[in-house]
Amino acid sequence: MAKKGMWSFKFSTASLVLIPAAVGINYIGKSFAAALKLPLWLDAIGTVLASMLAGPIIGGLCGAINNIIYGLTMDPVSFVYAITSVAIGVVVGIMAYRGWVASFWKAFWVGALIAAVAAVVSTPINIAFWKGQTGNVWGDALYAVLIAHKNPVWLASFLDELVVDIPDKIATVIISFGIFKGLPKKLTVLYSNDNRTETL
Repeated sequence: MAKKGMWSFKFSTASLVLIPAAVGINYIGKSFAAALKLPLWLDAIGTVLASMLAGPIIGGLCGAINNIIYGLTMDPVSFVYAITSVAIGVVVGIMAYRGWVASFWKAFWVGALIAAVAAVVSTPINIAFWKGQTGNVWGDALYAVLIAHKNPVWLASFLDELVVDIPDKIATVIISFGIFKGLPKKLTVLYSNDNRTETL
């Protein structure tokens, strides 16, 4: 029964409102990181928050829509990373359903987990499109050192991605956790995964 609740796919009014809100939050996070020239992306806060509220299906959908909109309006490169965003949304949704957003430290470890997931999913994409690099100055500096020392491209690319994803995804989940815990109960109950809310 728990599995059925977690993977149920019914659009409620609350879920339909959540999707554009999540994409907007992602835009704000990405713009904030770019404006301050942070070595982070912070472009998945909305996706993670949607996953915490509404589960893996809605979370994954938010991630996909987010990258499609990025690709159409900001950078076509975003299209190829839609699979990474979907993976993040799904994994966080599963972990939230299993009770892993109940405390700060649990949220911290969820951030570490999705950092690993994002790195595993993104590394083949980075190799296929960018010779293994991420475009992040910190990660690419590590990549250059590893390649100079004759390490395999796949390892250099994975560590390039991971060294950025670890702080980025942990920060993303912690920020989302803070927002999630700050929401009023009467709002969060609308996104209960038991499907007792009225659907369209």
